[in-house]
Amino acid sequence: MNYRALVLAIGLTAGITALAATPARPNIVVLVADDWGFTDVGAFGGEIATPNIDALARQGVRFSNFHVAASCAPTRSMLLTGVDNHRNGVGNLIETMPQAHLGQPGYLGSLNTRVVTVATLLQDNGYRTLIAGKWNVGTEPYNLPDQRGFDRSLIQGDTGSDNWEPNQRYLPHTDRVHWYEDGKTAVMPATYYSSEYFVDKAIGYLRAGAGSGKPFFAYVGFQANHVPLQAPRSFIDKYKGRYKDGWTALRQARRDKAAELGLTPKATPLATMGSTQSWDALSAADKQYQERRMEVYAAMAEAMDFHVGRLIDHLKQSGDYDNTVFVFLSDNGPEASDYADAQPWLWTQYTQALDKLGDKGAYTIMGPSWASAAASPLSGYKFYAGEGGIRTPLIIAGVPGSQPNQVQASLTHVTDIAPTLLELAGIARPGNRYKGSEIESMAGRSLLPLLRGEAQQAHAPNEAIGYELAGNLALFKGDLKLVQNMVPVGDGQWHLYDLRTDPGETQDLQRQLPMQFASMQRDYAAYAQSHGVLPMPEGYSPTWQVMINSFVNYWIPFYRKPVLIVLAVLIASLGLAQRRRRNQRR
Repeated sequence: MNYRALVLAIGLTAGITALAATPARPNIVVLVADDWGFTDVGAFGGEIATPNIDALARQGVRFSNFHVAASCAPTRSMLLTGVDNHRNGVGNLIETMPQAHLGQPGYLGSLNTRVVTVATLLQDNGYRTLIAGKWNVGTEPYNLPDQRGFDRSLIQGDTGSDNWEPNQRYLPHTDRVHWYEDGKTAVMPATYYSSEYFVDKAIGYLRAGAGSGKPFFAYVGFQANHVPLQAPRSFIDKYKGRYKDGWTALRQARRDKAAELGLTPKATPLATMGSTQSWDALSAADKQYQERRMEVYAAMAEAMDFHVGRLIDHLKQSGDYDNTVFVFLSDNGPEASDYADAQPWLWTQYTQALDKLGDKGAYTIMGPSWASAAASPLSGYKFYAGEGGIRTPLIIAGVPGSQPNQVQASLTHVTDIAPTLLELAGIARPGNRYKGSEIESMAGRSLLPLLRGEAQQAHAPNEAIGYELAGNLALFKGDLKLVQNMVPVGDGQWHLYDLRTDPGETQDLQRQLPMQFASMQRDYAAYAQSHGVLPMPEGYSPTWQVMINSFVNYWIPFYRKPVLIVLAVLIASLGLAQRRRRNQRR
């Protein structure tokens, strides 16, 4: 062998050795549950069977102090962009947005053009990208997944829909359920089960791209456990009799289990919310009905976990599992609202019969009493800024260098996920410009130092993290939380809590810590000003706003004449009634 050939051979050998020593960029799977409470997952203290998600928790890190927004679209917008929802265009859920806010900066109800999704950044750097399930961050052509970084996509663009009949709306607030595949209107089957179908689609997309040689980013956005609560009967029947002791007993049991697992302090006090009924005061028939509601809720969660297991099994069979990072979270806390309060015509399409709950054509919710148990030991639920509405389970598993079965109590936020995924993939954050255009900078911090045991905090103790949604406000700073909730859940006043010792928000510290109380109010005012937060109109009610928006955005445009006639009759009737009352006073 001559000298030149020898040098070439040595160089090739060194290059091959270096390539072999360089780990492949990881695949990434993001699993987003809908409306799950803090202790709904078994690994967080719940009694619901979630063996596949629990297995991820044992392999990875559970984050016990992770925060999102209190409704779906704002959270998902921050998850995808790493940018605060008031800066990315989703300052509020469009269904509950006051008409005066709609279209204002930060209040588009969908992603604006000044943000770049993590999917786009991964796609531009060699990842194949796919999404199946709930999208809910805009259905404008420029906002569909094919324009937001996804190679393949099957998405439901709305806040929710029926889980058995894909084209059935649970609320008549849009002309149809907006399904899209790869940027075009999707042709959906007549019937399906949402969790199963979304995983089927994700697996199909993974198989189709398996020969590309690229790592993948897969996002599965489940509708479980969004209303209407629905699940296969085989899952529901497994929970028969499990909830006979009621919501207060369940709330206490979950509090104790979460403490045993090291997720909350052992002495965490429990607040009894004013919206929680007395279980003992219910009749036998009422108890039976309420039990069935929670049985359906638990079954829906277990069914979702079952299909997560199918996805994991596929990755094991394909050989991708060992090089895949999994992220599991819920988009907000448990749902307490009954949409029938806003849409009395709901019952023209659904039954509430006890023996039908969970089935096709049936509608049920968990209600505020069970929601307080699902969020245990936290206070509050979806739409509100209490910990029960904005603290949810987060599990990250499969990160190289991360120790298994760990609990991380550091304050973390949904805007931290995108920077974490980029660092995992070896991709630099884009700053405030991307491809020649100005963009909003990511607000979050990478969680890799926490995952690898290289740091104990993601956010500095003096860093203020602001939050607002539909008039419910919060600010986090170290262990302290400043919070204000609107009626009927709150009193419209500021309160101060130490989340390290009191995650249930039972001990108001504003008198003990007056300086911190005042300074954090100033911090919140600065956040609201810099992020363009708008004050809520006088008398704002989310329930009434849903009804108003349904009339303005759907009923009047699509049924103009009949609706105007009904409104005219109602107005005339109210005027006649007032005239009669005035005449009677005379």
